[in-house]
Amino acid sequence: MSVAPWVWVLTIAVIAALLAFDFFFHVRKAHIPTLREAAVWSSIYVGIAIAFGVLLLFFGGAQMGGEYFTGYLIEKALSVDNLFVFLVIIGSFAVPREDQQKVLLFGIVFALIARTAFILAGKAIIETWSWAFYIFGLFLIITAGRMIGPEKEDQDDANNFIIRLAKKYLRTSDHYDGDKLFTIENGKRVLTPMLLVMVAIGGTDLLFALDSVPAIYGVTTDVYVVFTATAFSLMGLRQLYFLIDGLLDRLIYLKYGLSAILAFIGIKLVLEALVSNQLPFINGGEPVDVWHPTIPVSLSVIVVVLAVTIVASLVSPTGRIASAVGSLDRAAHAYLHTEYHSDGDDRLRQYEQIQEKLAKLRSMDSPKARQMADEAGLPWTMEKVEELHLSTRDR
Repeated sequence: MSVAPWVWVLTIAVIAALLAFDFFFHVRKAHIPTLREAAVWSSIYVGIAIAFGVLLLFFGGAQMGGEYFTGYLIEKALSVDNLFVFLVIIGSFAVPREDQQKVLLFGIVFALIARTAFILAGKAIIETWSWAFYIFGLFLIITAGRMIGPEKEDQDDANNFIIRLAKKYLRTSDHYDGDKLFTIENGKRVLTPMLLVMVAIGGTDLLFALDSVPAIYGVTTDVYVVFTATAFSLMGLRQLYFLIDGLLDRLIYLKYGLSAILAFIGIKLVLEALVSNQLPFINGGEPVDVWHPTIPVSLSVIVVVLAVTIVASLVSPTGRIASAVGSLDRAAHAYLHTEYHSDGDDRLRQYEQIQEKLAKLRSMDSPKARQMADEAGLPWTMEKVEELHLSTRDR
Protein backbone atom coordinates (compact mmCIF):
# COMPACT_ATOMS: atom_id res chain seq x y z
CA MET A 1 0.00 0.00 0.00
CA SER A 2 1.36 3.43 -1.00
CA VAL A 3 1.44 5.96 1.84
CA ALA A 4 0.79 9.60 0.94
CA PRO A 5 3.58 12.13 1.67
CA TRP A 6 1.34 14.08 4.06
CA VAL A 7 0.87 10.90 6.13
CA TRP A 8 4.64 10.54 6.38
CA VAL A 9 5.01 14.18 7.43
CA LEU A 10 2.24 13.87 10.04
CA THR A 11 3.68 10.62 11.44
CA ILE A 12 7.19 12.03 11.77
CA ALA A 13 5.79 15.19 13.37
CA VAL A 14 3.87 13.14 15.95
CA ILE A 15 6.96 11.06 16.81
CA ALA A 16 9.12 14.19 17.09
CA ALA A 17 6.46 15.82 19.29
CA LEU A 18 6.39 12.79 21.60
CA LEU A 19 10.18 12.88 21.98
CA ALA A 20 10.12 16.65 22.61
CA PHE A 21 7.36 16.22 25.19
CA ASP A 22 9.38 13.50 26.89
CA PHE A 23 12.41 15.77 27.12
CA PHE A 24 10.79 19.03 28.25
CA PHE A 25 8.28 17.54 30.70
CA HIS A 26 10.21 14.57 32.11
CA VAL A 27 13.92 14.63 31.37
CA ARG A 28 14.96 18.28 31.35
CA LYS A 29 14.70 18.51 35.13
CA ALA A 30 16.86 15.76 36.61
CA HIS A 31 14.92 13.48 38.95
CA ILE A 32 14.38 9.81 39.77
CA PRO A 33 11.01 8.63 38.35
CA THR A 34 8.72 6.97 40.85
CA LEU A 35 7.41 3.49 40.12
CA ARG A 36 3.94 4.98 39.56
CA GLU A 37 5.26 7.57 37.10
CA ALA A 38 7.16 4.91 35.15
CA ALA A 39 4.15 2.57 35.09
CA VAL A 40 1.69 5.27 33.98
CA TRP A 41 3.84 6.60 31.15
CA SER A 42 4.90 3.13 30.00
CA SER A 43 1.20 2.26 29.70
CA ILE A 44 0.50 5.50 27.82
CA TYR A 45 3.22 4.87 25.23
CA VAL A 46 2.15 1.25 24.75
CA GLY A 47 -1.42 2.51 24.38
CA ILE A 48 -0.33 5.01 21.71
CA ALA A 49 1.48 2.25 19.81
CA ILE A 50 -1.59 -0.01 19.95
CA ALA A 51 -3.91 2.83 18.90
CA PHE A 52 -1.68 3.53 15.92
CA GLY A 53 -1.81 -0.16 14.99
CA VAL A 54 -5.61 -0.09 15.15
CA LEU A 55 -5.61 2.91 12.80
CA LEU A 56 -3.44 0.95 10.37
CA LEU A 57 -5.85 -1.99 10.59
CA PHE A 58 -8.77 0.32 9.84
CA PHE A 59 -7.22 2.40 7.05
CA GLY A 60 -4.57 0.05 5.68
CA GLY A 61 -6.26 -3.30 6.04
CA ALA A 62 -5.59 -6.54 7.92
CA GLN A 63 -2.31 -7.23 6.10
CA MET A 64 -0.77 -3.87 6.97
CA GLY A 65 -2.06 -3.93 10.55
CA GLY A 66 -0.85 -7.49 11.10
CA GLU A 67 2.60 -6.63 9.76
CA TYR A 68 2.79 -3.61 12.07
CA PHE A 69 1.89 -5.53 15.23
CA THR A 70 4.26 -8.39 14.35
CA GLY A 71 7.10 -5.96 13.64
CA TYR A 72 6.29 -3.96 16.78
CA LEU A 73 6.56 -7.06 18.98
CA ILE A 74 9.89 -8.08 17.44
CA GLU A 75 11.34 -4.59 17.80
CA LYS A 76 10.01 -4.18 21.35
CA ALA A 77 11.62 -7.44 22.42
CA LEU A 78 14.92 -6.42 20.83
CA SER A 79 14.62 -2.99 22.49
CA VAL A 80 14.31 -4.65 25.91
CA ASP A 81 17.48 -6.55 25.03
CA ASN A 82 19.08 -3.12 24.44
CA LEU A 83 18.23 -2.23 28.02
CA PHE A 84 20.52 -4.97 29.35
CA VAL A 85 23.47 -3.30 27.63
CA PHE A 86 22.34 0.18 28.69
CA LEU A 87 22.18 -1.10 32.27
CA VAL A 88 25.79 -2.35 32.13
CA ILE A 89 27.11 0.85 30.51
CA ILE A 90 25.28 3.12 32.96
CA GLY A 91 26.61 1.02 35.85
CA SER A 92 30.16 1.06 34.47
CA PHE A 93 30.11 4.86 34.32
CA ALA A 94 28.39 5.12 37.71
CA VAL A 95 25.84 7.55 36.23
CA PRO A 96 23.88 9.22 39.06
CA ARG A 97 20.36 7.78 39.25
CA GLU A 98 18.65 11.15 38.76
CA ASP A 99 20.66 11.80 35.57
CA GLN A 100 20.06 8.42 33.92
CA GLN A 101 16.92 9.63 32.18
CA LYS A 102 18.87 12.00 29.91
CA VAL A 103 21.27 9.20 28.95
CA LEU A 104 18.38 6.86 28.14
CA LEU A 105 16.50 9.44 26.08
CA PHE A 106 19.64 10.13 24.07
CA GLY A 107 20.02 6.38 23.53
CA ILE A 108 16.44 6.18 22.25
CA VAL A 109 16.81 9.16 19.89
CA PHE A 110 20.13 7.92 18.53
CA ALA A 111 18.72 4.41 18.12
CA LEU A 112 15.82 5.85 16.11
CA ILE A 113 18.19 7.82 13.89
CA ALA A 114 20.51 4.84 13.40
CA ARG A 115 17.68 2.45 12.62
CA THR A 116 16.06 4.91 10.23
CA ALA A 117 19.33 5.07 8.29
CA PHE A 118 19.54 1.27 8.21
CA ILE A 119 15.86 1.03 7.21
CA LEU A 120 16.47 3.25 4.18
CA ALA A 121 19.65 1.37 3.30
CA GLY A 122 17.84 -1.96 3.69
CA LYS A 123 15.04 -0.84 1.37
CA ALA A 124 17.57 0.23 -1.27
CA ILE A 125 19.38 -3.12 -1.00
CA ILE A 126 16.15 -5.12 -1.32
CA GLU A 127 15.05 -3.17 -4.39
CA THR A 128 18.47 -3.44 -6.03
CA TRP A 129 19.33 -7.08 -5.34
CA SER A 130 16.58 -9.69 -5.38
CA TRP A 131 18.79 -12.15 -3.51
CA ALA A 132 19.24 -9.82 -0.51
CA PHE A 133 16.72 -11.85 1.54
CA TYR A 134 19.10 -14.82 1.42
CA ILE A 135 21.81 -12.67 3.01
CA PHE A 136 19.44 -11.14 5.57
CA GLY A 137 18.09 -14.57 6.48
CA LEU A 138 21.51 -16.17 6.93
CA PHE A 139 22.68 -13.15 8.93
CA LEU A 140 19.75 -13.50 11.36
CA ILE A 141 20.32 -17.25 11.74
CA ILE A 142 24.01 -16.65 12.54
CA THR A 143 23.04 -13.85 14.96
CA ALA A 144 20.58 -16.20 16.68
CA GLY A 145 23.37 -18.72 17.22
CA ARG A 146 25.77 -16.10 18.56
CA MET A 147 23.12 -14.78 20.94
CA ILE A 148 23.01 -18.03 22.91
CA GLY A 149 26.76 -18.55 22.78
CA PRO A 150 29.10 -17.86 25.70
CA GLU A 151 29.56 -14.21 26.58
CA LYS A 152 32.95 -12.58 26.13
CA GLU A 153 34.84 -12.05 29.35
CA ASP A 154 37.01 -9.11 30.37
CA GLN A 155 34.82 -6.70 28.41
CA ASP A 156 34.84 -3.30 30.11
CA ASP A 157 31.99 -1.27 28.66
CA ALA A 158 33.28 1.90 30.28
CA ASN A 159 36.54 1.61 28.37
CA ASN A 160 35.60 0.50 24.88
CA PHE A 161 37.64 1.54 21.85
CA ILE A 162 35.73 4.76 21.14
CA ILE A 163 35.92 5.87 24.77
CA ARG A 164 39.66 5.20 24.94
CA LEU A 165 40.17 7.31 21.81
CA ALA A 166 38.05 10.12 23.27
CA LYS A 167 40.01 10.10 26.52
CA LYS A 168 43.32 10.06 24.65
CA TYR A 169 42.71 12.83 22.12
CA LEU A 170 40.04 15.01 23.75
CA ARG A 171 40.00 16.96 26.98
CA THR A 172 37.88 14.90 29.36
CA SER A 173 36.95 15.19 33.01
CA ASP A 174 36.65 12.26 35.39
CA HIS A 175 33.86 13.94 37.34
CA TYR A 176 30.20 14.64 36.65
CA ASP A 177 28.85 18.18 36.73
CA GLY A 178 25.15 17.42 37.13
CA ASP A 179 23.84 16.33 33.75
CA LYS A 180 26.06 18.74 31.79
CA LEU A 181 27.93 17.42 28.75
CA PHE A 182 30.74 19.99 29.11
CA THR A 183 32.25 21.67 32.15
CA ILE A 184 35.09 24.02 33.05
CA GLU A 185 38.10 22.42 34.74
CA ASN A 186 41.31 24.35 35.49
CA GLY A 187 40.02 27.15 33.31
CA LYS A 188 39.51 24.85 30.28
CA ARG A 189 36.35 23.50 28.68
CA VAL A 190 36.32 19.68 28.95
CA LEU A 191 33.99 16.77 28.23
CA THR A 192 32.19 15.21 31.20
CA PRO A 193 31.60 11.46 31.70
CA MET A 194 27.94 12.20 30.79
CA LEU A 195 28.99 12.83 27.18
CA LEU A 196 31.27 9.78 27.18
CA VAL A 197 28.49 7.46 28.33
CA MET A 198 26.28 8.81 25.56
CA VAL A 199 29.04 8.01 23.05
CA ALA A 200 29.24 4.46 24.43
CA ILE A 201 25.47 4.00 24.18
CA GLY A 202 25.45 5.48 20.67
CA GLY A 203 28.01 2.87 19.60
CA THR A 204 25.88 0.02 20.93
CA ASP A 205 22.82 1.47 19.16
CA LEU A 206 24.62 1.09 15.83
CA LEU A 207 25.38 -2.57 16.57
CA PHE A 208 21.79 -3.30 17.62
CA ALA A 209 20.47 -1.65 14.46
CA LEU A 210 22.34 -4.29 12.44
CA ASP A 211 20.16 -7.02 14.02
CA SER A 212 16.96 -5.02 14.29
CA VAL A 213 16.44 -3.91 10.70
CA PRO A 214 16.93 -7.28 8.94
CA ALA A 215 14.58 -8.83 11.53
CA ILE A 216 11.69 -6.51 10.78
CA TYR A 217 12.28 -6.71 7.02
CA GLY A 218 11.60 -10.41 7.53
CA VAL A 219 8.04 -9.38 8.40
CA THR A 220 7.35 -6.68 5.80
CA THR A 221 9.09 -4.67 3.09
CA ASP A 222 6.67 -1.75 3.52
CA VAL A 223 9.08 0.96 4.66
CA TYR A 224 6.29 2.93 6.39
CA VAL A 225 5.32 -0.08 8.52
CA VAL A 226 8.99 -0.84 9.23
CA PHE A 227 9.66 2.74 10.32
CA THR A 228 6.56 3.17 12.50
CA ALA A 229 6.89 -0.25 14.18
CA THR A 230 10.52 0.56 14.98
CA ALA A 231 9.78 4.10 16.20
CA PHE A 232 6.83 3.17 18.43
CA SER A 233 8.74 0.21 19.89
CA LEU A 234 11.37 2.69 21.12
CA MET A 235 8.81 5.09 22.59
CA GLY A 236 8.48 4.60 26.33
CA LEU A 237 11.69 2.59 26.57
CA ARG A 238 13.05 5.09 29.10
CA GLN A 239 10.06 4.63 31.39
CA LEU A 240 10.22 0.86 30.91
CA TYR A 241 13.85 0.92 32.10
CA PHE A 242 12.84 2.34 35.47
CA LEU A 243 9.73 0.18 35.66
CA ILE A 244 11.49 -3.18 35.20
CA ASP A 245 14.93 -2.13 36.44
CA GLY A 246 14.96 -4.82 39.12
CA LEU A 247 13.46 -7.43 36.79
CA LEU A 248 15.88 -7.13 33.87
CA ASP A 249 18.37 -9.62 35.30
CA ARG A 250 15.53 -12.04 36.04
CA LEU A 251 14.72 -12.41 32.35
CA ILE A 252 17.35 -15.13 32.08
CA TYR A 253 15.57 -16.99 29.27
CA LEU A 254 14.77 -13.90 27.17
CA LYS A 255 17.91 -14.27 25.07
CA TYR A 256 16.85 -17.81 24.18
CA GLY A 257 13.43 -16.54 23.17
CA LEU A 258 14.97 -13.76 21.08
CA SER A 259 17.38 -16.26 19.54
CA ALA A 260 14.46 -18.51 18.57
CA ILE A 261 12.55 -15.55 17.09
CA LEU A 262 15.55 -14.32 15.07
CA ALA A 263 16.19 -17.86 13.79
CA PHE A 264 12.49 -18.19 12.85
CA ILE A 265 12.53 -14.86 10.98
CA GLY A 266 15.81 -15.81 9.32
CA ILE A 267 14.35 -19.10 8.05
CA LYS A 268 11.20 -17.22 6.96
CA LEU A 269 13.35 -14.82 4.91
CA VAL A 270 15.21 -17.67 3.21
CA LEU A 271 11.93 -19.43 2.38
CA GLU A 272 10.47 -16.22 0.94
CA ALA A 273 13.66 -15.72 -1.07
CA LEU A 274 13.19 -19.21 -2.52
CA VAL A 275 9.59 -18.40 -3.50
CA SER A 276 10.80 -15.42 -5.55
CA ASN A 277 14.17 -16.95 -6.44
CA GLN A 278 16.14 -15.53 -9.37
CA LEU A 279 19.58 -16.96 -8.61
CA PRO A 280 20.68 -19.15 -11.54
CA PHE A 281 22.40 -21.78 -9.39
CA ILE A 282 19.20 -22.45 -7.38
CA ASN A 283 16.51 -24.37 -9.29
CA GLY A 284 17.86 -22.99 -12.56
CA GLY A 285 16.89 -19.44 -11.58
CA GLU A 286 13.23 -20.39 -11.25
CA PRO A 287 11.07 -19.80 -8.13
CA VAL A 288 10.89 -22.73 -5.68
CA ASP A 289 7.44 -23.80 -4.52
CA VAL A 290 7.92 -24.01 -0.74
CA TRP A 291 5.68 -23.19 2.20
CA HIS A 292 6.51 -20.02 4.13
CA PRO A 293 4.88 -18.60 7.27
CA THR A 294 2.07 -16.07 6.86
CA ILE A 295 1.78 -12.95 9.03
CA PRO A 296 -0.83 -14.56 11.40
CA VAL A 297 1.46 -17.59 11.85
CA SER A 298 4.51 -15.35 12.45
CA LEU A 299 2.63 -13.19 14.97
CA SER A 300 1.41 -16.30 16.83
CA VAL A 301 4.91 -17.80 17.01
CA ILE A 302 6.42 -14.55 18.33
CA VAL A 303 3.71 -14.04 20.96
CA VAL A 304 3.97 -17.63 22.22
CA VAL A 305 7.78 -17.64 22.34
CA LEU A 306 7.97 -14.31 24.20
CA ALA A 307 5.20 -15.30 26.64
CA VAL A 308 6.81 -18.65 27.46
CA THR A 309 10.33 -17.25 27.94
CA ILE A 310 9.19 -14.27 30.04
CA VAL A 311 6.93 -16.32 32.32
CA ALA A 312 9.55 -19.06 32.68
CA SER A 313 12.15 -16.43 33.61
CA LEU A 314 9.97 -14.72 36.22
CA VAL A 315 8.97 -17.95 38.00
CA SER A 316 12.48 -19.42 37.93
CA PRO A 317 14.44 -19.40 41.23
CA THR A 318 17.58 -19.08 39.10
CA GLY A 319 16.24 -15.82 37.70
CA ARG A 320 15.84 -14.43 41.21
CA ILE A 321 19.45 -15.34 42.00
CA ALA A 322 20.65 -13.89 38.69
CA SER A 323 18.91 -10.61 39.55
CA ALA A 324 20.70 -10.38 42.91
CA VAL A 325 24.09 -11.32 41.44
CA GLY A 326 23.79 -8.91 38.51
CA SER A 327 22.65 -6.01 40.68
CA LEU A 328 25.50 -6.51 43.16
CA ASP A 329 28.10 -6.97 40.42
CA ARG A 330 27.14 -3.71 38.67
CA ALA A 331 27.05 -1.76 41.93
CA ALA A 332 30.48 -3.11 42.93
CA HIS A 333 32.08 -2.27 39.58
CA ALA A 334 30.56 1.21 39.66
CA TYR A 335 32.07 1.70 43.13
CA LEU A 336 35.50 0.63 41.88
CA HIS A 337 35.40 3.30 39.15
CA THR A 338 36.58 5.88 41.68
CA GLU A 339 37.11 8.54 39.01
CA TYR A 340 33.33 8.99 38.70
CA HIS A 341 32.63 9.56 42.39
CA SER A 342 31.88 13.15 43.22
CA ASP A 343 32.84 13.07 46.90
CA GLY A 344 33.35 10.89 49.96
CA ASP A 345 29.67 10.95 50.88
CA ASP A 346 28.83 9.59 47.43
CA ARG A 347 31.29 6.72 47.90
CA LEU A 348 29.89 5.93 51.35
CA ARG A 349 26.33 5.91 50.04
CA GLN A 350 27.32 3.53 47.25
CA TYR A 351 29.16 1.27 49.70
CA GLU A 352 26.08 1.06 51.92
CA GLN A 353 23.95 0.10 48.90
CA ILE A 354 26.47 -2.63 48.06
CA GLN A 355 26.20 -4.04 51.58
CA GLU A 356 22.40 -4.16 51.26
CA LYS A 357 22.64 -6.02 47.98
CA LEU A 358 25.26 -8.38 49.42
CA ALA A 359 22.99 -9.17 52.38
CA LYS A 360 20.15 -9.96 49.96
CA LEU A 361 22.37 -12.35 48.00
CA ARG A 362 23.62 -14.05 51.16
CA SER A 363 20.02 -14.62 52.26
CA MET A 364 19.70 -16.89 49.19
CA ASP A 365 22.21 -19.30 50.68
CA SER A 366 22.33 -22.13 48.16
CA PRO A 367 24.92 -23.94 46.02
CA LYS A 368 23.40 -22.30 42.91
CA ALA A 369 23.78 -18.79 44.35
CA ARG A 370 27.41 -19.46 45.29
CA GLN A 371 28.10 -20.93 41.86
CA MET A 372 26.62 -17.95 40.00
CA ALA A 373 28.48 -15.51 42.26
CA ASP A 374 31.76 -17.33 41.54
CA GLU A 375 31.09 -17.37 37.79
CA ALA A 376 30.52 -13.60 37.89
CA GLY A 377 33.81 -13.12 39.77
CA LEU A 378 32.02 -11.57 42.74
CA PRO A 379 34.40 -12.85 45.47
CA TRP A 380 37.35 -11.06 43.79
CA THR A 381 35.28 -7.94 43.06
CA MET A 382 34.00 -7.71 46.63
CA GLU A 383 37.54 -8.13 47.94
CA LYS A 384 38.59 -5.10 45.88
CA VAL A 385 35.55 -3.17 47.14
CA GLU A 386 36.54 -3.83 50.78
CA GLU A 387 40.14 -2.84 50.11
CA LEU A 388 39.03 0.43 48.51
CA HIS A 389 36.57 1.14 51.32
CA LEU A 390 39.23 0.62 54.00
CA SER A 391 41.78 2.78 52.17
CA THR A 392 39.35 5.68 51.68
CA ARG A 393 37.94 5.41 55.21
CA ASP A 394 41.41 5.71 56.77
CA ARG A 395 42.23 8.92 54.89
